[in-house]
Amino acid sequence: MGVCRLLCVLVASAFLFPSHNGALAGLPLVDFDRMGTVGITGSFAGLGLSDNNTISTVFDSSTATVLSRSADGSLTALGSTDVGGRIAAGCVLGDVYYIGGTFTTIGGVSANNVASYASATGSFSGLGSGGPDASVNALFCDVANNRVWVGGKFSSPGPSVAIWSPQSSQWSPPPFGGLSGAAAEVLSISPNYSSSGLFFSGSFITTFGNGSASLNATNNPNVPYSPGASPFSSSLVPIPLQNAQIIAEPSSTDPNYDNIDAILCPSGSDGPGHTWFAEDGDAAVITVRAFSLLSARGIRLGNTFLDGRGTTGFSVTTIPDNTVRTLSYIDPTTGANLTCTNPCPLLDTSSIPYQDFLFDEVLDITGFQLTLSQWQGAGPGLHILQLLSSGAFASAIASNNTESCYAPIASNVSFTGKWTQKEAATDIPATVEAVLVSTVSVGTTPPDSPSMTWMPYVSASGDYEVYMVIPGCTEFQDCALRTSVQVTVFPGGGLQPSVSTISQQNSEDESTLVYRGPIVPSSPDFVTTISMTLSAKPNGAGQNGEYELVAGDVQLVLTNANITGGIIGGGNATDVNSTNGFGLFEWPLTSKSTVNATSILSNATETSIDGIAFALFMAMGGDVSLTSGNSHISAVGQHSSGTVFIGGNFNLSSGSASGVANIVTFKDGVLTSLPSDGLNGAVTSLYIVEDMVYVGGAFDDTVSPSNAALKGVAMFDVQQNKWVSLGAGVNGVVTSLDYSDNLLLLTGNFTEVYAADASIGRSAMGFAAWNNGISSWANSGGFLVGNMTFVGNVSSVGDGQSQSQLIAGNVNVSAQYGSTGFVLVQNGAGGSPQVAPLGVQLDSVVPTTSVSNVQRRHSHLRRSAASWVPKINVLRLFRRETSPALAPLPAAPAPLAPAVLSGAFWTNSSSSQEMVILGGNFTFSSTSGSVYQNVAIYDNATASIKPLQGSQINGTVRDLLVQGDYLYIGGEFTLEGTNADGFAIYDLATEQWAMSGVEALQPSSGTSVVVRSVTTSPSQSNIIVVAGSFAQAGSIACRSICFYDASTEQWSALGNGIQGDVTSVSYAGDDWSTIIAAGSIALADNTPANVATFILSNSTWATMGDDSLPGPVTAVAVNDGNISSVFVAGRTSDGTSAFLYYWDGQVWAAVGSTLEPSTDVMQLIMVPLQNTHAANSIIQSDRMLMVSGYLADTSFGNASSALFDGETFIPYIVSETTSGLPGIVSGLVYSLASFSFTQTHFLATGVVILISIAIAAGIVFLLALIGILWTLFSRRDDKLVKYDAVDVPDDDDSTHRPSSLLAHINAATRTTILGDPLQHNQPTEKDRDNVAGPVDQDPFGPDGSNYVRAETPSDAVIGIMNGEETSRPAYARYSFDGVGEGELPLSVGQEIEVLDDGDAA
Repeated sequence: MGVCRLLCVLVASAFLFPSHNGALAGLPLVDFDRMGTVGITGSFAGLGLSDNNTISTVFDSSTATVLSRSADGSLTALGSTDVGGRIAAGCVLGDVYYIGGTFTTIGGVSANNVASYASATGSFSGLGSGGPDASVNALFCDVANNRVWVGGKFSSPGPSVAIWSPQSSQWSPPPFGGLSGAAAEVLSISPNYSSSGLFFSGSFITTFGNGSASLNATNNPNVPYSPGASPFSSSLVPIPLQNAQIIAEPSSTDPNYDNIDAILCPSGSDGPGHTWFAEDGDAAVITVRAFSLLSARGIRLGNTFLDGRGTTGFSVTTIPDNTVRTLSYIDPTTGANLTCTNPCPLLDTSSIPYQDFLFDEVLDITGFQLTLSQWQGAGPGLHILQLLSSGAFASAIASNNTESCYAPIASNVSFTGKWTQKEAATDIPATVEAVLVSTVSVGTTPPDSPSMTWMPYVSASGDYEVYMVIPGCTEFQDCALRTSVQVTVFPGGGLQPSVSTISQQNSEDESTLVYRGPIVPSSPDFVTTISMTLSAKPNGAGQNGEYELVAGDVQLVLTNANITGGIIGGGNATDVNSTNGFGLFEWPLTSKSTVNATSILSNATETSIDGIAFALFMAMGGDVSLTSGNSHISAVGQHSSGTVFIGGNFNLSSGSASGVANIVTFKDGVLTSLPSDGLNGAVTSLYIVEDMVYVGGAFDDTVSPSNAALKGVAMFDVQQNKWVSLGAGVNGVVTSLDYSDNLLLLTGNFTEVYAADASIGRSAMGFAAWNNGISSWANSGGFLVGNMTFVGNVSSVGDGQSQSQLIAGNVNVSAQYGSTGFVLVQNGAGGSPQVAPLGVQLDSVVPTTSVSNVQRRHSHLRRSAASWVPKINVLRLFRRETSPALAPLPAAPAPLAPAVLSGAFWTNSSSSQEMVILGGNFTFSSTSGSVYQNVAIYDNATASIKPLQGSQINGTVRDLLVQGDYLYIGGEFTLEGTNADGFAIYDLATEQWAMSGVEALQPSSGTSVVVRSVTTSPSQSNIIVVAGSFAQAGSIACRSICFYDASTEQWSALGNGIQGDVTSVSYAGDDWSTIIAAGSIALADNTPANVATFILSNSTWATMGDDSLPGPVTAVAVNDGNISSVFVAGRTSDGTSAFLYYWDGQVWAAVGSTLEPSTDVMQLIMVPLQNTHAANSIIQSDRMLMVSGYLADTSFGNASSALFDGETFIPYIVSETTSGLPGIVSGLVYSLASFSFTQTHFLATGVVILISIAIAAGIVFLLALIGILWTLFSRRDDKLVKYDAVDVPDDDDSTHRPSSLLAHINAATRTTILGDPLQHNQPTEKDRDNVAGPVDQDPFGPDGSNYVRAETPSDAVIGIMNGEETSRPAYARYSFDGVGEGELPLSVGQEIEVLDDGDAA
């Protein structure tokens, strides 16, 4: 299954399924990331994102629906069948998915029992005419040959089996004609372990024989058939013993029967010259010593039947460990697997020419001792004595490759280059080890290096492990020379060669695995080869410029004789003309032959797997029971060891696995029972992952009761040979299994999965996931309610992608995401929401002690004033007033457990890990199995959940607030051991309740405390505002809303207070200094005010607008703190209608006219957008109002959350409960205390680069302009004077005006950088001449001509500095009038003597 991955092909899921983003194209893009970490809470089990209900959630369960499951677990419905339809199987070729079952239409398209789904177009298609005319149960997509194999219960185009060719768009029967007999039904099609052939399983009968042709029952055509051998043992090549020392004593004195060598490979029948007798009346001992290491798997003994004598009991002792071995063998009379030690029985029936006795494992020995201790007649004797190898073998020493018994050819070896023989002693006394070695120069390439090729004789097809025996370098004293080699194995049968690099630098002897897989038997046309050369990147440095290659033996260890393989040659076989098989048939995918499996099949087409069918046929009672009963094989899987697991509905009444039911294995050529004789109910599906065999079906224990937790699903551990439960299973039948990303996915007709304690059930309506990594039930990703029939992978892990699946069945309800009460959401690809479901499952609340039975303790502590708590008018506070008649709060929608009603985020200061605190009405189980309720700490990084330590909340949690390391909890609950009533505080850092000194809230007479809101003003984080339904806090009278000062642990009232019940609290104002309370309330003077404001600065309450709201308010939201932009929602006073109103600072106005009466709003919140909507007078274009609860609207139907842009509602979230009813979203929670609605727009990278270039060019231009202006200022007094050019030398360029622009810029820049050029304390030219070494040059100075060239007027004097007086010649570059006092007139080109240029003036 690839390993057993029945439907895996390498197809990216992005090309197979339509993107969810396509369905969300019309949704506004909420900018969740701007709000920090964001979660959605509520009472739901499934949740989806939708615009205008594009995602269907409710389906007709009388039809079958197929859904796609993406890598993140989200579900999308693809299409449904006609009424009464069934979907049983699927597979994929390229980007086309094939679906099989029983239907006439699917996705609105006509299709008979098989259809295709094209992901590119998102549409279904029928597969032409001439397809299966009845039910389809199994599909297999043959990617290599681009065809679809179909199995079921139909008659055309072939009995039970058909093939669809996508290339020709035609149907055809299979090359073997089809399968018939019994129920004539194929239930599964799966590949064998090597993927070279297909297993067909179901209820059908096959017949092999072909008239007088005999049936191969040994898996080795060259070995004579014997009922005492299995296909496995007959495939083991005997080890040649011709060169061994064999001593048999006492031997018979008859010269016709005294030669022990005659029975090693007898060339004739039992008789003189081919049989050995012991001395009459005496036991005998036969000792065989090879003086070299042998890898042995067992021994073959053939009895003598001459003169009534023969051996009846024996034992085998291996050398050199001197251990009497336990042997396993087949009882030819019963077919049972038996074991023996001393003595082992050797039958005296002439119809059993020999028996094979196997060791428990492959043994490395140098010989053995056979003791014949029991006999009949005159004494013991033998006709055959052979030592069975591990499978096959070959030696690098050609003389060791002698011919084996029954082998038409011997193993062989060939080589290139120069090889020499080398010997060394081994760890076993009196044995030596011989190998061939060859030296090669360091740097030699593999093609130029010496090579060695082994050609072992392989007698039978099978799965083998190929080992290269590498002697240790210590004994050979060549460790420095050793390196690594490249080994290539050609297994044959069209299989690709296996290439590996192994090291030969081992100090001790080692056997290194170089290949594992199928190998084709040797024939005149083919021999398996194992070749060795120097590796491309040799290890080590070598010695004296050389490496040494070492060639010893290769060992082929047969692990399974049960794979597809051709039968080479003729050979001996049974005397029967035909044999029947049941329920299992193998067909090689590479076969080009055409046969008719509905008739008698030729013996030449038989594979070793067909031997399973023969054994099943006999063990189930033959034709009569199989024709009349309901026995069938529904699933087959092959383990990497070669062991075949067979599951179905059957009972074995005879043979080696007699008493086994519903699941059995086939290994070493016989049916073998699993522990406790299998399972007590039918097996429907198998999935093998490494050494874990997952089994699904209709069972609840083993046949011999051993594990009651094996309900519907189980795992068999191959290595430990035991059954392992998955929690405590499920409460129904499992129909299909799949494995993806460490999750076992299962579908079926069940409603709950059980943890280790079977009394704790978790909802799982037909689809569940088991996390193999943590051994626990996990969130399957999506949400389903239905009777599911199929799940299968449609992609393989590759290029960093996870797998995707298709799921099918009779669906009642489906949602994109499955999660109990909470999901995390963030911006995803393209800005679409990316949802992360809760990684654990929350459950319903267990019955608890009534709140009334809990004693309450009231503490009376003195209250100290808070920094911004208002002064209280005590006279006003306690004045008796008449309470107004307030409308009762509307009943909140029932939060069906499990429900998460609030959430908060806390960053653990010790680990810096952000945690989610969940509160509501739920239970959950810890890893220890303990059950907790109503408050939980969830770690999204590890998908783990833990409780608050200490006493557990007894009641419902309605609101949470985290301030620092303190968690404030509000609701309607008590806390054991405290006087808490509706309000509690927990220290998250120390993990303990912080209730010392906290006075309890107290209700009005005849009522109970309910805290609905726990908030804090962003400007005063130490003041907690607690609101709901209560009369006072401790001794402080503060009805419905109170301040709790966290710094002083004291309560205080808000001004004169209010009356009634508060449902929601929000904040407004530039400094968030206005508290807005909403509900069914009135001011202290009885003024009705379902929305009231409290100004912190003057401690006064006021109504917001007039009393025009139609009833109590259940939710309030302020638009970015703007007191003139407030939204409220609620129900009318008579409870008949829902409303949504907007406050513009002047009046209330209805804005939710399309909401239907059944609507219940639980939260209003303004959310920022990534995109924009059309602006209006109510809501700005960069934000929207999210309305959550249970919503019903005339424009879109039902939803759990909707976005309101000021004019219209857009459905956003649709949710469902575990029963399939519409769910409730209680609100959006986020981690940031405040966030901005202003959108930040970033320019494209190309635009940024262009702007940068423009700025740089502008700077360069500015510098150039400064240089030009400097030059102009410097020359403003210059006058042009004529001069005689003859007076100026030819090489003097001082007259070349104007100077270059760059020169002017240089001069200006130099003055800026170097400062005044006429500074003092600079060395003179003479000083510089006297300094050895290079002299620093002026970077802006002259170019080294015979005069100092002034690039600007100021440059003319830069060359001479203070110091020793000296002079230098120079030429005037410009004319100078010199009319002032002390000025010297100059003309252009005039030579002058500069004496001093250090005067700064």
